[in-house]
Amino acid sequence: MSADQDPSAISEPSGAIPSSHSFKNKILRALWGMVQATVFRFSPRPLHKWRMFLLRLFGADVSMNARVYPRAKVWGPWNLIMDDFATLADDVDCYCVKPIRIGKRSTVSQYSYLCGATHDHEDPRLALIPKEITIGEDVWIAADVFVAPGVTVGDGVVVGARSSVFGDLPEWTVCFGSPAKPKGPRTLNTPQEEG
Repeated sequence: MSADQDPSAISEPSGAIPSSHSFKNKILRALWGMVQATVFRFSPRPLHKWRMFLLRLFGADVSMNARVYPRAKVWGPWNLIMDDFATLADDVDCYCVKPIRIGKRSTVSQYSYLCGATHDHEDPRLALIPKEITIGEDVWIAADVFVAPGVTVGDGVVVGARSSVFGDLPEWTVCFGSPAKPKGPRTLNTPQEEG
């Protein structure tokens, strides 16, 4: 085993690992944490516009027609972008260290995790590596899906429950698995005319 592979060859970092976040970022997250744990979290479910107002107050670029349910967890609202009728369900964890964009009419279902950062495993200090996530229009991220840093989910995609998305997904496909892969095209039924 070479020194590059020998764990004992790694020198012990001196002192505490410095944060990659600024003092301003830490203060804003602390303030947002208090708001999120109180007036956001305990707001009645139908009060979407109230929660949109609170998110905007902290810098989110969210449509007033978007929906974020009260038990959704948003790490940094200033990095959240939601278009008309985009939805974050209860118990979604939106770890938006870098911008996370959710397109029109897209839904992220309960217990899903949008993970906007990873760590450099080759760095003894495990430096944070933030990466953007883009979810296109008319997407459905089903329950308990993990979406990895840097991923783009194309327009019209359906990601099956409990899938793990580690790479980009092509438009208008149904994808599932770990890692999630396209299993076929997504087609929409058109309403039948009566008469």
